[in-house]
Amino acid sequence: VNPSLSRSDRLLEGLALDRFRGAEIGPLHRPLVPRDRYRVYYVDHCDTEALKTRWASDTTVDISALHVDAVWGQGTLLEALGAAGALDSGPLDYVIASHVIEHVPDFIGWMKEVLEVLGPRGALRLAVPDRRYTFDLLRRETVAAEVLSAWIRRRRVPDASRVLDFALNMVHVDVGQAWEGTLQMDALQRAFTDPQALALAEDAERHGTYHDVHCWVFTPGSFLGLMERLVALGVLDLACEWITPTARWQFEFMVSLRPERHRPLALASWRDPRIA
Repeated sequence: VNPSLSRSDRLLEGLALDRFRGAEIGPLHRPLVPRDRYRVYYVDHCDTEALKTRWASDTTVDISALHVDAVWGQGTLLEALGAAGALDSGPLDYVIASHVIEHVPDFIGWMKEVLEVLGPRGALRLAVPDRRYTFDLLRRETVAAEVLSAWIRRRRVPDASRVLDFALNMVHVDVGQAWEGTLQMDALQRAFTDPQALALAEDAERHGTYHDVHCWVFTPGSFLGLMERLVALGVLDLACEWITPTARWQFEFMVSLRPERHRPLALASWRDPRIA
């Protein structure tokens, strides 16, 4: 991976978009792969009209640019893409998701559903927020037991524990100050009051309401450790092609994953990834 590339070029590096078929999950109005040039399917949690309604009052979102080919909600990604005709010619060559994986209620289940639509030489490219430079600063990194619990329970919406951890600890963070080490930790402003956080969690638990929160929290190192543990447990058959550290003054890292059923090879990739 060339560290001098732009974020979009890094995420797309090595993908022969003119020959490949793929899916981009949650692209909103700024997809990385333009559908007017390449064979790409846009996936989101609701259809185009519902997405436009949700973002209608946000002036930072270009409503006219929103488009959804496949709705991934209560059903599986395989079902959603199958209904959209994306798999008529076989499995996909790539799946891209920028700032999505931290939101999904079932981390392992999400990965497994992506594996179902990828070919054996396919790639899953992720852009992931780094806790140390975001509003997740005060939260601890996600551990295997947490994502395993969500997977065993087949969560389709964030449960009360995820909502609480997010809402009780979310703070406003200046990225530059975080990098400079000048944040005044005792002066950080919380995004939710205690009553608001408790009310959100109660709503999630009692009514099954979907609250859009960061369910999972990562740094590049913790992501590597989590994936190694899940591969060692035999839960995921994924290897690491490369992972980039978080660039200075930025708040995200990127990782490329590929299917790998040979567990020793998969484990070795997470223990000694190619970091650029």
